Amino acid sequence: QVQLVESGGGSVQAGGSLRLSCAASGYHYSTNCMGWFRQAPGKEREGVACIHSDGSTNYTDSVKGRFTITKNNAKDTLYLQMNSLKPEDTAMYYCAAVDYWACLPARFGLSLGGYVYWGQGTQVTVSS
Repeated sequence: QVQLVESGGGSVQAGGSLRLSCAASGYHYSTNCMGWFRQAPGKEREGVACIHSDGSTNYTDSVKGRFTITKNNAKDTLYLQMNSLKPEDTAMYYCAAVDYWACLPARFGLSLGGYVYWGQGTQVTVSS
């Protein structure tokens, strides 16, 4: 059974940094495609960053230059380094994954429909 568990969320002041982690189990981790999504209260869930099994990445415009997505295949862990955080980054952040045979190219990887497995989320709160 595939399980994704996020951690690393918390409260930080604007301009600060956080690193989110997503630990995967029951899964062919190294060959999958993964992404980070977020959902703020009253808003739809949106794609933040994704990483294809070939290493290519994609980011939503609002986080480009501030967030970095990486994978550590040896540790079966996905990361999201978030720098220069803004109050508008406040949301529940979710990790998502899909098996390699169903991967979309990274340029389409911010779509919710491209993923099958989801974590429970970790809260990020940025105060001004």
